[in-house]
Amino acid sequence: MRDTAISTVGLSKSYRIASAHERTNRITDAVLNRLRNPFARARYETFSALFDVTVDLPWGEAVGIIGRNGAGKSTLLKLLTRITAPTSGLIDLGGRVGSLLEVGTGFHPELTGRENIFLNGALLGMTRKEIIRRFDEIVEFSGVARFLDTPVKRYSSGMYVRLAFSVAAHLDTEILAIDEVLAVGDAEFQAKSLAKMRDVARDGRTVLYVSHQAQTVTALCTSAMFLERGQLSYHGSVDGAFAAYRDSFEHFQTQQLDAHLRPGTGTLRFTRVAAVLQTIDPRDDKVVEFEVGAGPEIVGKYFVSCHINDADGNIVLQCDSRLTGTWFDPARENRGVLIIASPWLRPGRYTVDMYLCQAGILDAWEGADTIEVLPSSPYPELASDEALAHGRVLADFRYEVG
Repeated sequence: MRDTAISTVGLSKSYRIASAHERTNRITDAVLNRLRNPFARARYETFSALFDVTVDLPWGEAVGIIGRNGAGKSTLLKLLTRITAPTSGLIDLGGRVGSLLEVGTGFHPELTGRENIFLNGALLGMTRKEIIRRFDEIVEFSGVARFLDTPVKRYSSGMYVRLAFSVAAHLDTEILAIDEVLAVGDAEFQAKSLAKMRDVARDGRTVLYVSHQAQTVTALCTSAMFLERGQLSYHGSVDGAFAAYRDSFEHFQTQQLDAHLRPGTGTLRFTRVAAVLQTIDPRDDKVVEFEVGAGPEIVGKYFVSCHINDADGNIVLQCDSRLTGTWFDPARENRGVLIIASPWLRPGRYTVDMYLCQAGILDAWEGADTIEVLPSSPYPELASDEALAHGRVLADFRYEVG
């Protein structure tokens, strides 16, 4: 084995994206454009998903990879697991890599669960004897023994993930890469999976884990990387990575004011998002105003979704307008107000993300505004700090004695 599990030097990945005016979804339009401009060449712009990443990852580490949407986390995993090739740079892998990046990755839908276990092992370079030796452990951990001879195309997403993770974790690969696909599973399976990944790292293997959730990274990982707009901004302790994440917010928030830099198709954009009161007490209503431009060419109504995140990027609240039957007409400009009455928020800084959606995301304005919850207690009695130390939010509760 090499001294490091993974080493990269100047690792970069770029994609060519066709210019917007070149795109058409009708064959007649494409033919007419070619007849009118027979010598015209397609024009492309270059998008850098990852840029100049140089890092050494030792054996026996569980490495968390954190960053905002579009930071390049999944791209980095796809490069390290050889799903896609880098545009430039070098990758040195110290052993075989097992991965679970998306629901369905590495499985053939027409094959049964049993057949896919052997297929995955063969793709990883394992002999049939090696796979048979781990077979019973894989099936027991996944909990899908009853459906082992059923084609996986008939599996639910949860069953799919359980079997796929079990295969990736139990086959004898030296490096294990997991994207946040485990969020599809139930809470019990997630806890079991985290425990298994800890065991994998203790055995001297290396785990790469992408997540938006601070608590899972803190619980699992011994070190972390923070990616920002395709660049590696920090590699070190987990606490240090989240500190870098928090410190980068103001710069990130300023960048997001430019709608062209935000994710989404861009066919419709928010023109304004603002918290009415940026400083509140825990029990106060959280009120967010938003405005959206008109898109008369868009067919069908759209909805909005608001995420309230804590300082580490954990989603504390999700308020989706579909849940209240609120839809918006793109033919005209729209103004809206979101009022969040409960639960009470713990003291600290929170960020507001707003999403404009139809079948896909039209605009994702992350870090649109901030809300600062003052360090005051909403409860009638004074108590030690220990009484408020746990929980993600503050509950409006009472005890009754009978």
